[in-house]
Amino acid sequence: MKLEVLYFAWLRERIGHPRETVDTQAETVSALITELRAREDRYDLAFSDLDAVRVAVDQDLCDFDTPLAGAREVAFFPPMTGG
Repeated sequence: MKLEVLYFAWLRERIGHPRETVDTQAETVSALITELRAREDRYDLAFSDLDAVRVAVDQDLCDFDTPLAGAREVAFFPPMTGG
């Protein structure tokens, strides 16, 4: 399946671009992260500390075990802070 993957803040800086279309066989967000980490060192570095990464599937915040069936977009970003 093809997914639009978006990267925000320091994830975008480490990976080097804000978005990409990914052709994946991943069934969950966690499996997608595993595929991305295997691509290049910059992806591995970006996803090396998952406690510092949040994810949304089709603009809904979710967990890493969320299924990707039917998804169109996955976004990765650091935890949100308020003030």
